Amino acid sequence: MRFNQIFFQYSFFSRGLGKQNFLLKKCFSSTKYVPSEISNNDIHNPKELPYLTDNHGRVHTYLRISLTEKCNLRCNYCMPEEGVKLTKKPELLTTNEILTLSELFVKQGVNKIRLTGGEPTIHKDLLHIVESLKNISGLEQVAITTNGVTLTKQLVNLQRAGLDVLNISLDTLKSEKYERITRRKGWARVIAGIDLAIQLGYNPVKINVVAMRGFNDDEIIDFVEFTKDRPVDVRFIEYMPFTGNKWETQKMIPFSEMKSMIQAKYPNFSALPNNPNDTSKAYHVPGFKGQLGFITSMSEHFCGSCNRIRLMADGSLKVCLFGNSEISLRDALRNGCSEEDLLLMIGAAVKRKKKQHAGMMNLAQMPNRPMILIDCKMDTGRNHNLRKTGFNILNQYFLINSPLNSYSLPRFINRPHICQMSTSSKLTHVTAEGKVSMVDVGEKVNSERLAVASGKVYVGPKVTQLIKENMLKKGDVLTTAQLAGIIGAKKTSDLIPLCHNIFLSHLEVNCTLNEQDETVVITCSAKSTGKTGVEMEALTGVSVAALTVYDMCKAVTKAMVIREIILVKKSGGYRGDYDIDNSG
Repeated sequence: MRFNQIFFQYSFFSRGLGKQNFLLKKCFSSTKYVPSEISNNDIHNPKELPYLTDNHGRVHTYLRISLTEKCNLRCNYCMPEEGVKLTKKPELLTTNEILTLSELFVKQGVNKIRLTGGEPTIHKDLLHIVESLKNISGLEQVAITTNGVTLTKQLVNLQRAGLDVLNISLDTLKSEKYERITRRKGWARVIAGIDLAIQLGYNPVKINVVAMRGFNDDEIIDFVEFTKDRPVDVRFIEYMPFTGNKWETQKMIPFSEMKSMIQAKYPNFSALPNNPNDTSKAYHVPGFKGQLGFITSMSEHFCGSCNRIRLMADGSLKVCLFGNSEISLRDALRNGCSEEDLLLMIGAAVKRKKKQHAGMMNLAQMPNRPMILIDCKMDTGRNHNLRKTGFNILNQYFLINSPLNSYSLPRFINRPHICQMSTSSKLTHVTAEGKVSMVDVGEKVNSERLAVASGKVYVGPKVTQLIKENMLKKGDVLTTAQLAGIIGAKKTSDLIPLCHNIFLSHLEVNCTLNEQDETVVITCSAKSTGKTGVEMEALTGVSVAALTVYDMCKAVTKAMVIREIILVKKSGGYRGDYDIDNSG
């Protein structure tokens, strides 16, 4: 079988990631974390939430779950004119998978779950999902965001099931405008749903209003007055850019302008206290029952206090509303991935969350899922660069770690000679008769073993730019290659017939883009305490990572070269140490 078929058929994905996952525990060793050891008393301590804490100190305890991509409305700022291609049902999370992942997140510290869509009220198992979520120990709040069209039929039962918080989307207080923007009837039913929620004791009932110049900017004061006799929280949301919604700067009404409009009518309009992770800036008119809020994603972002992550209907995890990096928990779950490896994937994705989004004008130029599919699989036919296949965008922790600076590649990578050790003059895996044989290590002494290997993939200028901008169809090349390298190294004994299955105490793979040389540079460090070396694990990790880079970029060019996969350093064992810089 060809080398790349042996080393990289994604076969290790189908067999799951559970074997030898202790290799990855090291990346979280500073917290001394064991999943079962978290108690309800300390789940809010960032030191005890390694999988939910990013590199900027933000702890993600709020999970938004999309139950479906379908909706019974067609809002023009949400649904592109050409429509969207719905994901096939087998590719969506099942109810059991939703609950399994929810429980996993809550065990790690999530204390609030919001159900979204599409439109969550059209999911056939909504009532069962709410009831089941409320039975998860440690979950403090279950909320829902809905367009409110069917609330009068469902809300009583949802409240009995335990629904804590209710957000209703309503962009206009005029029925004719409602039909114009939603392309459907239903305004009266939404108003009736709001009234019912108030009667049932929801306080406040949150009403989400996307503020758009030329559509509802003349209703800002009307919405303020809607709070006079009702315990509602009207939240004005700045119009945000998503693929297909024809976002324009002039359509957006910034928070400062809305506030000035209201203060001109109500001079005593004033701010209320906010909680640390609130997305809405709270205000009110003194004497009114309700209050106002402003969600300022565009003009005054609140990325620094963000504690939200999103599980989409197709099982993808999205750590930022405006990010285009996703990992598929569905694929991992269905391939028998262990709970610990799921957590490693989640933790890696959270670790890679950026400090803040790209800014209003940059976001307008960046591809992102259409708003209706922001929690679902996107395939509009025009934005394939965001699409993912299976594990192709798996994120993992090791990208966060610093590169192996002590083994800098430029010192030796271009050496033409083949370096070899001279302590033995015969092949160890061949008998005197010339037959293949595994080496007997039973009599060897245990010692600490270390091996570092490296390699390069020449990818050329076009792929270099695409990797830099993370715009390849299959996703994040460097991250995927790193995870593949880690898994490949762990599976060395399965891939190389005569290698022993050994316990690795540490494993680290790093993939970096060298723009000047138009190459991806890969290093792999493996460590073990045992009776045999870890050179093959290090070399296998580099090889699989290199093949992954090739696989993910081959649609752009086949003219890539994998080269110079070499052992850089080795220590431990009776054959002595080895360093390429001192190899003569």
